[in-house]
Parts: sequence; structure tokens; C-alpha cells
Amino acid sequence: MAAVREQIAQRAVTGKYGLFVGLGAALAVVGAAIFALSLSGEQADRAWHLFHVNWVFFTGLTGGSFAFVAVQKITKAKWSGLLIRFAEAAPFFFFPVSLVGFILIFTVGYHHIFPEMHGLGHGKEIWLSHGFMFARLGVGLALLYWVGFQLVLADMLPDLKETRALVSGGRAGWYDWCLRGFDSSLAGLVRNEERIAVLAPVYAVLYAIVFTMVAFDTMMALQPHWFSNLFGGWYFMGSFLGAHTLLALMMLYGRNHIGIAQWVSAKQRHDLGKLIFGFSVFWTYLMWAQFLVIWYGNLPEETGFVFARLWGEWRPIGTWVFLGMFVIPFIGLLGVAPKKAPVTLGLFASVSLTTLWVERYLMVLPSVTKEPGPVFALPELGPTAMFLGLFLLAYGLFGRTFPMVSPRLAAITLARESGHGHSHEAGEMEHAQH
Repeated sequence: MAAVREQIAQRAVTGKYGLFVGLGAALAVVGAAIFALSLSGEQADRAWHLFHVNWVFFTGLTGGSFAFVAVQKITKAKWSGLLIRFAEAAPFFFFPVSLVGFILIFTVGYHHIFPEMHGLGHGKEIWLSHGFMFARLGVGLALLYWVGFQLVLADMLPDLKETRALVSGGRAGWYDWCLRGFDSSLAGLVRNEERIAVLAPVYAVLYAIVFTMVAFDTMMALQPHWFSNLFGGWYFMGSFLGAHTLLALMMLYGRNHIGIAQWVSAKQRHDLGKLIFGFSVFWTYLMWAQFLVIWYGNLPEETGFVFARLWGEWRPIGTWVFLGMFVIPFIGLLGVAPKKAPVTLGLFASVSLTTLWVERYLMVLPSVTKEPGPVFALPELGPTAMFLGLFLLAYGLFGRTFPMVSPRLAAITLARESGHGHSHEAGEMEHAQH
């Protein structure tokens, strides 16, 4: 096992992610140019609407990926040792982009996106006022991301120490900066794991609270007379599902890119596939729980939101969301074999993740657009390409900077899978882990 761990450590720092960095930078520059041009014309509203959609979507993936890490630590999961870094890479450099996007939405983009909050009653007008909304979301997101960043950094520190001798130049400088004050003794590792054990549940609680506010304030408030108590849970659990599908795709790419495919077993893919399947069903449960109450209540202020998305020009988009978020992943991942096979797991993860973007689009656009139905042209393409490019660029920069596999967590996973989970080495590693 020691030899395997050494091989994993060496391969963990070989990632270049040139495709992500090159394509991401190109998409970001082209998308930003199109977005800027759209803002100078009569199509500024449409450009800001898609900026908002993409912010909601990619912010969801950012928070959901941090949440995946937190849940693995809370549950002391052993199955994800080779995969967890692919989830940690997604939000680590992107969360500042999310914060900047939030500031832009609530400053220069606010009047292009949000309606006038008048005639709603005194209490609701205060709650949905620009200043109050900006303040609570800003504080909430900053706190959430700070905890998530500290959680991932703490999980990486032992791996940075282990792989420090394998890197050089500016990369070594990054490692040294991160490792300042880090105690790599057994007692220090235990203290680090105790810190992770505190940060993980704190993040999980904050995630539910802050992302509920994000859902209420950035989507439900766009049609302020409509409300659903389940909408916040639907958003943060949908984002959690999205993080799992993103992880599946990044794992399938990264395992070949850094040469660890031989250790990413069918069992690990099966476990991840089961989670994607389960949370797809849970997304549907939350959707149905909201729809059923609105349907049998039949109140005009509630049914209008649903009617606008399931009938008329928007009906094809609503159908797409139902098929892509539930029907196709449910049927496709129902058996064991599709969860284990890389091709089918990647296919259904792609369908689910793409459809999640369409779901966010459907939640936002009918509430704000002046168009009679869905439109996608240059004003919509610009911010979409820009956000996708920035996300790929942030992921690629992480991949070429930090170890993309945790040697210590990978060793625990492999020891468990080989039936030697109680060996002396595995016992020492698990002691440090907990």
C-alpha cells in the first residue's frame, strides 16, 4: 500500500488541465466581450437576465460542491477518497467570481433584473428592499464561502505537505504559503482533523440557511406576490445534486488526465451513481410536494407562477426540465451496470447537469422577460459563455496548482476496497483522518 500511495502522490501533481485553462480563458474573454456589447444596446435587459441565470446556476454548483465535501467529512465517508479532490477543485477558485457576480447584480444590474417592490405591504417591502437584501445575502455568502474555503484548505494541507517535494517554482511557493504554521506531526494532524470536524457541520447548516435566502431573494422575489416555503430546499438540494453530477464528469475526465483510472473502481462509480439517482428522486419529490399544494389550493397568486411555466410558450422548457431532471436519469441509472460504466454514468450525469441549468433558466426568465417565450441569441450567449469559461478556468488553475488526489484518503479507500481496512497502516491513517 505504501508503494501505491507514493505512485498516487506522484500522479496527483501531474495535472496540466490545458484544455480547461485554454478553452475557459477563450470562452471567458469572448463571452465578456459579447456581454459588454449587449449592455450598450437595447438588449441590456436580456443580457442581465442571463447573467442572473448563470450566476444562480454556478453559485449553486459552488456551494453544492463545498457541501459535498462537508457531507463526506460529517459522515466520515471512506468510499470517496480518490474522488473528493475533484469536488474540492470546483469551488476553490470560483467562489470569488460568484461574489463579484453577486455585487454586479445588486449594483449595475439590479434595475435590469428586479421589479419595483411597491404595493407589497409594509413588511414585505422592507424585507425585499434593495439595501436589506444586498446586506443579508452579501454577509451570508461571504461567511458561507469563508467556511467552505477553510474546510477545503484544511483537508488539503496534509497532502500539500506530502507532495511538497514533488513540485517546484511558483507552485512550490503556493504550497509553502498554504503550509505556514501547519504542524505535520501526528498530534498536529489530529488537531487538523478536529478542525475539519467542526467546519464541516457548520458549513452544512450555513449552506441550508444561506442558499434558502439565495433562492427566496434572487428567484422567488422576481415575482414577489408568489411564494413557496419549499422553494429554498428545492434550490439547495438541486444544487447539491448538481455538485454530484459535476463530480462524476470531472472524475471521469480527471482519472485519465492524471493517470489514476486503475484505482478509480467500479464500486466508487457505483456509489456516486447511487447518490445521483437518489438525489434525482429527491429533487422530484420536492418539486411534486410544491406542485401538489399549489394545484389543490388553486389560489391565483400561487397558480400563476406554475401556469406560466407549464403552459403556452414555456411548456417545452418545462417538459425538458421534468424529463432531464427525473425521467431520463431515473430510467438510465435504475440498474447497477449503468452506474458503474463510465459511458452511461457520464451520459446521464451530463443530461442531469445540463437540465439543471435549464431548470434555473425556467425559474428566472418567465418572471422577468418581456419576450412571449424563450429566446436565446447573442445577448443570452455572452454571459453564459463568460460564466462557463470562468468556471473552467478556475477549475483548471486549481488542477495545475494543487494535488488532484489526496494520497492519504486514497490509501484509506483502497485499503477498504481490498479488504485490508484494519491493517496497521490503514489504522494509522484513519486515526489521523479522525
